[in-house]
Amino acid sequence: MLLGKYLNRYYLKYIWLYLIGIVGLVAVDWFQLLIPEYLGRIVDLLGGSGVDRAELTEIIVGVIVVAVVLFAGRVAWRLSIFAASQKTEAGLRRQMFAKSERLPLSYYGKTKVGTVMAWFTTDLETIEEFLGWGTIMLFDASFLTILVIIKMVRLDWVLSLIVFVPLVLIAVWGALVEKFQSAKWSRRQEEFDKLYDYSRESFTGIRVIKAFLNGTRRLHGFAKTVKKNRDANLSYARLTVFFDCIIAFIIALITAIVLGVGGYFVYAGVTGNPANILGHTVDLSAGGLITFLGYFETMIWPMMALGQIISMRSRAKASLKRVSSFLASEEPEKVENATVLTNVEGAVSFKNFSFTYPDCKSPALRDITLEIAAGQTVGVVGKVGSGKTTLVNSLLKIYDAGEGVYIDGNDISACDTDSVRAAVAYAPQDNFLFSDTLANNIGFALDDCPADKVKAAAEFACLDGDIQGFKDGYDTVCGERGVTLSGGQKQRVSIARAYLKDAPILVLDDSVSAVDVKTEEEILAAIKRERQGRTTIIVASRVSTVSRLDKIVVLNDGCVEAFASPEELMKISPTYQKMVRLQALEDEVSGGGV
Repeated sequence: MLLGKYLNRYYLKYIWLYLIGIVGLVAVDWFQLLIPEYLGRIVDLLGGSGVDRAELTEIIVGVIVVAVVLFAGRVAWRLSIFAASQKTEAGLRRQMFAKSERLPLSYYGKTKVGTVMAWFTTDLETIEEFLGWGTIMLFDASFLTILVIIKMVRLDWVLSLIVFVPLVLIAVWGALVEKFQSAKWSRRQEEFDKLYDYSRESFTGIRVIKAFLNGTRRLHGFAKTVKKNRDANLSYARLTVFFDCIIAFIIALITAIVLGVGGYFVYAGVTGNPANILGHTVDLSAGGLITFLGYFETMIWPMMALGQIISMRSRAKASLKRVSSFLASEEPEKVENATVLTNVEGAVSFKNFSFTYPDCKSPALRDITLEIAAGQTVGVVGKVGSGKTTLVNSLLKIYDAGEGVYIDGNDISACDTDSVRAAVAYAPQDNFLFSDTLANNIGFALDDCPADKVKAAAEFACLDGDIQGFKDGYDTVCGERGVTLSGGQKQRVSIARAYLKDAPILVLDDSVSAVDVKTEEEILAAIKRERQGRTTIIVASRVSTVSRLDKIVVLNDGCVEAFASPEELMKISPTYQKMVRLQALEDEVSGGGV
């Protein structure tokens, strides 16, 4: 069996299905061993002086009964055990998906997408294969082997002893090989992770690859990755085939021994000189040898299955280890008696807040202290890498940032995460769009979002005119990650999606950098008009974007250099003054070139 912390619960949950399947397997094993007996009786019956019709009729009826039981039993174990294995796979997949949603963003910063996808696909399929076919072969081989051994010993223990000795070699060989197979399967899966991730990156970045004429180099890189994957697969396959060949050789050897020794025993009995071994007179008829060979042929399946079971279990064991490692990943600690935010007004404050990204030595934010009143529209500016995105991300509890961030006076580290995120609408810097229609992307925050609300949100983001120009309008499919849209259009879809959430706090992270000045002014005017009395935080790379806002936070190397109105910043903030001068120079140069 394959045991593990995250798997055992499913054995208990679907025990009734496994029991039905095992009963069906035992019934099939028991009745199929009657076939060699019937064959032996027929051989002895036909080799006698006459045919007993009554006995022949009994044998025929018995064969029919065996056929019916075999059919019913095999249907039972196929339906029940395969159902249990598939239900277990589905349960593990649901458990893993729920886990993936709870894990912090930092986890995915260290774990590649290809690796995660391999856990959800090949690893789960490998576990399901063992729980299905592996369970069938394990129990079938075990029960069948026990029943066959009993019947063979009863028929002739000397000939049985000759058969059993090589079987011990198979068991020992299998135990030695399993560890090597498990290690090679793990390496195979690791190489598959790399191949999956390389392929995904190549398809996702196809435009960049084409633009830089990098196709040949990427193709060579892909060939190297494929070669490593191929070598890992071949290494595993070679070991598996070698193991199967050894098993097949031992089985062929046993068959030859049975035929040779058994034939001699029958010949000795027919000539009137039965063999005597260790005081035991071997009385074996031709029919008895046929029956013994029938038992042995029945036993070949368990011996072959042993090799497959060991191979399957080694793969499943390695895959379960990978899946269990994922399920055991450390989650953010749940807050006891967490505060659920309700009727949020939108006041945001930071008190001596510092944050350092995992695996980084220097902090991204240091000793941040500022207060944003409810209903204010505030800008955040600063040099590249000054911590602007980190500051607004801390409001969403994307990372376990600790204490120091407050919404309406409540430290969000002690608040229910869902209620915190429900209070904040967010347009991220990367403007991620799903491969879906524009309407569904804009209405993502709501279930079955009405068309009029989608249109109103698009108008708010100055996007409705663009959408009307598309052939399919709001039913236009964006393509993967919005590949069919321009940068400015993707930004405005993100703005519309965030606006439609209608949250007390709206965060726009550099969301108008790719739009023209006129469109930017229209969006800012819409924010001022539609978001009155609600808190809005706008991260910007251009000073013009935030120059008319209530207040502006100026960040410099992770610290708050100043937090004041635009007019006051011109007096107290060197960074803001420099940004204004540079933009004025940029505008002058741009205007002079027209």
